[in-house]
Amino acid sequence: MARRSLVGVVASLAALALVASACSSKSGTNSPNASTPGSSSGKQLVFGMVLVGPYNDHGWSQAHYEAGKYLEQKLGAKMIYLDKVNSADRPSTKAEDVISQMIDQGAQLIFATSDDFKDAILAAAAAHPDVPMIWSSGDSAWAEGQDYQANLKNLGNYFMKMEYTQAIAGCAAALTTQTGKIGVVGPLINDETRRFVNAAYLGAKYCWTTYRKEDPAKLGFSVKWIGFWFNIPGTTLDPTQVTNDLFNSGADVVMDHLDTTEALVRTGQWSKSGKKDWAIAYDFKDACSVSPEVCLGVPYFNWGPGYLKIAQSVIDGSFKPQFIWDAPNWSNLNDTATSPAGFEPGQALSSDAAATLKQYEAGLGDGSIKLFVGPLNWQDGSVYLTDGQEATDSQIWYSPQLLQGIEGASKS
Repeated sequence: MARRSLVGVVASLAALALVASACSSKSGTNSPNASTPGSSSGKQLVFGMVLVGPYNDHGWSQAHYEAGKYLEQKLGAKMIYLDKVNSADRPSTKAEDVISQMIDQGAQLIFATSDDFKDAILAAAAAHPDVPMIWSSGDSAWAEGQDYQANLKNLGNYFMKMEYTQAIAGCAAALTTQTGKIGVVGPLINDETRRFVNAAYLGAKYCWTTYRKEDPAKLGFSVKWIGFWFNIPGTTLDPTQVTNDLFNSGADVVMDHLDTTEALVRTGQWSKSGKKDWAIAYDFKDACSVSPEVCLGVPYFNWGPGYLKIAQSVIDGSFKPQFIWDAPNWSNLNDTATSPAGFEPGQALSSDAAATLKQYEAGLGDGSIKLFVGPLNWQDGSVYLTDGQEATDSQIWYSPQLLQGIEGASKS
């Protein structure tokens, strides 16, 4: 996979100085404390976090940043971070050098929070074999995975089974739409983004047919990709215009799969002009606050509890390079202390839809509703899952196409 696939140019000496300065100015303020909570040695844990976007983007990067603050609170740890590490915002900054700078500043654990950092984190893990590192969303520590790196004994992976909360989001869209058309503002195309769109479609289709008793053939579900995880003027499609295009094609619910909130903002603007449209946010629990009047809800990442376990393992010396694909806490989906993925309903979701959504959520949780189960075909008509066949983890993680029934490109 290549989750965030822009490649930075080689850093100059001036850029290295910038990285060192930026890391220093954007770090936690905790000082070493002999009675640091969670530390058996009394030494404060210092960890580095590399963010692909702005730390306050109301999306992907802010969700990671908030997890870093959570570790500071729970462990008395100190975070060193640098945001906007991408070739548009910091064209002379190389992520591998950022990681080395953080280690030079005392980081004992590194979180590389984007697939765009794949090459950087693999190189950094090899160059610093004694420093535990996490590549958030990768599969390098998965023995059955396609990109298994058995030689990297210090690099683990952490991610969540967001497919299920994406399915809940798709259900919310299907319960709300009045035109029967749902649009997705997609980022770039890879296994992760395809499987998330597929999951949202499956949730929408189930709720459209089971709860609304509608003909599945009358459900329109389309995705339009902008080309990266957030807008880069002159490089990607404009997400605001993509949102316009989806509405103009008849969709009245738009699902945002970007790191940022342009689709939600644009939907709020459409609503103010008298149009009856809705949006579903993504990534960050409080993302609906941008345009609450049109937001049906947000499937969100809660990195804090998982990162806390990893950080504690570094403190107590038990860290191992595991591939962790965390499932939601179905007994309390929105418990921020225990559930790594959740769905926060928005104020635009009707009370009837919210009640039905709870039924769907309960079915996913107790296993009475299976998400990836056949018969399902890929977009080109080839068989994905036969009748009654339930997908394995590998069949879900690696998704080479969109599902039949979804409009939009499966490949770049």
